[in-house]
Order: sequence, then structure tokens, then C-alpha cells
Amino acid sequence: MPSFAQTHARVTTYYVLQDKQDILEQLVHAARWKKPVLIVPALASEFTDPNTRPVFENIVAELAGAKYLAQVIFGLDQASEDDVRLLIEICQRHEMMNYIIQWNDGPAISAIYNQLAEAGFDLSRRGKGRNVFMGFGVAIALGATCVGLLDADIKTFQRRHLDRIFFPILVHNYPFSKAFYARWNGQRLFGRVKRLLLDPLLLALKRKFSEGSEEKMLRLVDFLLSFDYQLSGEVAMDMWLLRKMRYSLDWGVEIFTLIEVFRKASHVAQVEFTRKSFDHKHQRVSVDDPKTGLHKMSLDIIATLLHALIVEEGLEVGEEFFRDLALTYESIAEEIIKKYSDNAEFNNLNYDRDAEEEMVYQVLSRAIVQTGDHLTAPGHLASMMLRFTASHPEFKPYVEQGLQQTILALEERLREESLNVRHLPSWERILWKLPELSSGIVDALEEDKQRFK
Repeated sequence: MPSFAQTHARVTTYYVLQDKQDILEQLVHAARWKKPVLIVPALASEFTDPNTRPVFENIVAELAGAKYLAQVIFGLDQASEDDVRLLIEICQRHEMMNYIIQWNDGPAISAIYNQLAEAGFDLSRRGKGRNVFMGFGVAIALGATCVGLLDADIKTFQRRHLDRIFFPILVHNYPFSKAFYARWNGQRLFGRVKRLLLDPLLLALKRKFSEGSEEKMLRLVDFLLSFDYQLSGEVAMDMWLLRKMRYSLDWGVEIFTLIEVFRKASHVAQVEFTRKSFDHKHQRVSVDDPKTGLHKMSLDIIATLLHALIVEEGLEVGEEFFRDLALTYESIAEEIIKKYSDNAEFNNLNYDRDAEEEMVYQVLSRAIVQTGDHLTAPGHLASMMLRFTASHPEFKPYVEQGLQQTILALEERLREESLNVRHLPSWERILWKLPELSSGIVDALEEDKQRFK
């Protein structure tokens, strides 16, 4: 952990200048008055598949040394009873005694999901977002004072990486801490969605907002740009912030989390995870399939960001906004790709410039236009139809019968449908509506504990 921090706007950046030997002692000391909990969302295949099991077992072995953690919650998806028993065996073999298994497919936790659904909270979309959301609820029920989040597929994970993201929360009392690192495996650059989509898109938005003097929008964009790796899944936050934040269930979860942090936290930290190669599971681009891989991830991120700007921040956009934005994005992306190409050549890294440019033009630029059209099309069509029907006397009998009111009502319904990005309310709001839910979660965990004795 560094003894040095750089402040940029509201984000304090911790750089790893040296590995402090006493960091674990400081964390253990701070945790005496706090209850830090770690959530590890995982598919059963992470430890049942022989190809990925060594990675998972290394994570468990490293976490066993994090003595400051009150509990480690394994959010387990797509798992049978035998899979749960295998996870228990792995934890015990590595002498991890503070683990809790959140068995999402088991009858006890399934009943909690059903209770939430009956109360009107839509959790029908399965995946990491839903898993993490329930993990937060479990942490709240267990009385955690701060919560960390760690992916289960990090090939190069070491315990000191986790120590670094908890340090600002436990020792320096920041409300939010986020990891950053270089996405490469020693030979090839990864992090394509961050490098080829998010950075140039944010820079394109900043250029447009600077031209239009959109100060409110610029503040949000500058906040997002101040993070070195916005899409990292390794974060920690205090319970006050966690209870107030809303959640996303799709690939836009990381960017939406930062948007919520921008709105609800005054000052936050980002921490350099490692200066060495950092490697975990990589997604396919899926050029021809917008429902999978990096294609789907990109669409979700674009929709989340534009929804926040247009609907929640009140950005007014015209018909040409998104096509102009896509052109600006392409220009900036070209410049960024050249820089990566030059850097890769200098460092003898494998770099496929043609493939990166193809991803920008064939997937990402089109996705910006498609998402923009999806967000704004109902309003533009309704405006055209209202002008057309009002300017031609042939429509007068139908106008008198409520034609224009019907157009407006339909436009509002289509707008709501097009802007449905499936954000879940905060846990504060959920527990207000279901005040007994936390005790129900504790009972569900105890039921599973007895089942697997």
C-alpha cells in the first residue's frame, strides 16, 4: 500500500509505490470496531470445471489469510446440493472458517427471491447482477458495516490486492473504494470495452458538452473519466452508501454503480490493484450477435450511460445528437487505437489494430446510434405525427375524437418501455417495504447451514 495519494477532483488515487508490511496489522486493528464482509459471486462451474478450479482454489486459499474479514459470502449460482458440498469441502481444506454460502438455487434463498417478486421487485433476470444484489442483502442482514466485492475468476489474485481496496474504507474512512489495473496477460492487451468504447465515448461526450456549456453533464462525465478503470468489478463501500444505492442487473452494473456513487458520495478512492499483469475471463466480441459477449456488454453500458444523462440528468437531445456523437466517438477512437498500436509495438506486445478498428466501426459506433434511436424514437415520431395531423384539415374529425391525445398516450407508453433499463431500488427502500426481510434472510442462511451439516 502506498504512503502517497494523488487527488483528482473528488477521487483520491492510491498508487502502489511500495508493499507496506504492516498493512494487514492496520486492517485487523481497524476491523475491531467494524465488521467488513466480502462478497464473491460465483458460478458452480468456477470450481467444478477442472480448467477453472485451480483459479478458484487459489482465491479461497488467499482469502483465508484475510483475518480482518468478518465473513466471506460466496454467492453461488447454477449449483446443485453436491456442488454446495464441494464448495464447503474446498473452504474447509483451505482452513477458511468464516465463509457463508448464499445458495441462490436452493429452496431457502429461492423463497427470499419469491418474497421480493411478490412485493413488486423484478428479479427475473438471472446473472451476476442479481447474485450480487442478494449478496448485499445478506451482508446487511449479517450486520456488516462495510462490504467488498471480488470476482471469482481472477487468475492472478493475491490477498494483498484485496487488502488494498479495503484500506481506504477501514483505515481512512472513505465511503467507496474501487480497484484499477492494466488488463493484459503479459503478451496481449485486453480491456477492450474500456479502451475502445467507454474512454472514447466519455471523451466524445465531454467535447460535445464543452461546446454546449452543459456544466451539469460535464461534472458527471469528468467524474467517470477520473477513474483509471471504470469497469473493474473489485470495489468496497461502507454500509451507509450501500443501503442508499440503486442497482443494475445487466452489464451496465459497474458504470451505473459509479453514477450512483457520483450522486450520493462526496469523496471516493481508487486503488492500484497491481502493477503486474492482471488476468481473468475474457468475453468474445460477438459482432453478429447483440445478445452475447462484448456486443451485449457494450449495448448495456451505452444504454445505462445515456439513460442516466437523458432521463435522470435531464439532457435535451435533438435528432442529430447521436449520429454526431458517433462520428466524434469514431474520431477519438481512431486516435486512441493509434496510441495503443504504437505502445504495443514499442513493448513487443501482440496487437491486432485491424480487429480493434473493426470492433469500433462494426459494433461500437453502430451501438451508439442504435441505442440513441431506441431512447428517443417515440418522442420524435410523436412530434412529427402531431404536426402532420394538426396541419391538415382532413384530420380534424379524428382530432376532435381524441387522435392527438391517443398519439401522446402511446408515445408515453413506448417511451417508458424503451427506457426500461431494469434498475432495482435501494436496499433502504426494499427494507422499508419489507422490514422483516433481513430476519428472513438470516433464517434462510441458517436453514442451509443445517442442511449441509
